[in-house]
Amino acid sequence: MGDLLYKETESVLVPMPLAWQLKGLQQTATGYGSKLTTIYKTAYNGRMYRVYAVCWSNASTLYILPGGSPLYLADSTIRRRTR
Repeated sequence: MGDLLYKETESVLVPMPLAWQLKGLQQTATGYGSKLTTIYKTAYNGRMYRVYAVCWSNASTLYILPGGSPLYLADSTIRRRTR
């Protein structure tokens, strides 16, 4: 198993919900999963990426998929932006 890669620079989470999220729907009945689509996007290498979450308990880990491989967002670098 490979090492986890973390994005060390600041991650500004910009709310950009999808249509089904605006309707109050969620992806799974339980709210748990390994690729849960969040309402956020963040910039990385000059492009906006959808932020996904892994949630199997009461805590989640956020990540993006540049090039198809997960790049995890370090908790200490996350800042949420309101519109």
